[in-house]
Amino acid sequence: RKMTLLYPIGKSLYVNITNLCCCKCVFCVRDITDSVGGSDSLWLDHEPTIDELKAELEKFDLDDYEEVVFCGYGEPLMRINEVVEFANYIKTKKNIKIRVNTNGLADLIHKKKTAVLLKDAIDAVSISLNAPNEEVYLEVAKPAFGIKSFDAMLSFAKDCKTCIKEVCFSVVDEITDEEIRQSQELADSLDIPLRIRVKNG
Repeated sequence: RKMTLLYPIGKSLYVNITNLCCCKCVFCVRDITDSVGGSDSLWLDHEPTIDELKAELEKFDLDDYEEVVFCGYGEPLMRINEVVEFANYIKTKKNIKIRVNTNGLADLIHKKKTAVLLKDAIDAVSISLNAPNEEVYLEVAKPAFGIKSFDAMLSFAKDCKTCIKEVCFSVVDEITDEEIRQSQELADSLDIPLRIRVKNG
């Protein structure tokens, strides 16, 4: 079975770099479907190597896309070193915008500050805020690291602001309107834009 490592959606080329994740979000697309945007199955039979990703990239013309996005069937920053290495490689091919969609828990995953590692390689980071406080976050995201995860994610977001051009939060409309309003207030207080994603949208 051929693994889907790269898949286009509109003007974005997505990189499916891992199936590993430290959350079990209640709205996770992985629990609903095996693919996104008409791609083949995004389940991997092994974690792809940089060489495999490079070979796959040869099949695409970067001029056809406005951005490359690390966001597959897992948390891309579980493999932060590979994300940075492949992003830097892509930049040697074309100076294209590179975005990472992340749960923001990389500092806990790697037991160190990680935003700085993305500096220069990554142009934009979208962080799944998903909740206005740690209790709701625990219910919604079910992070492996427990209650400290929410504050760690906010800390990562603040770090990203110091070294990455574009930082935004997202929430899924799975939470209540009031929780979305509170999430907006929190995002505003950190001066980070908030995008509301429609579940399964």
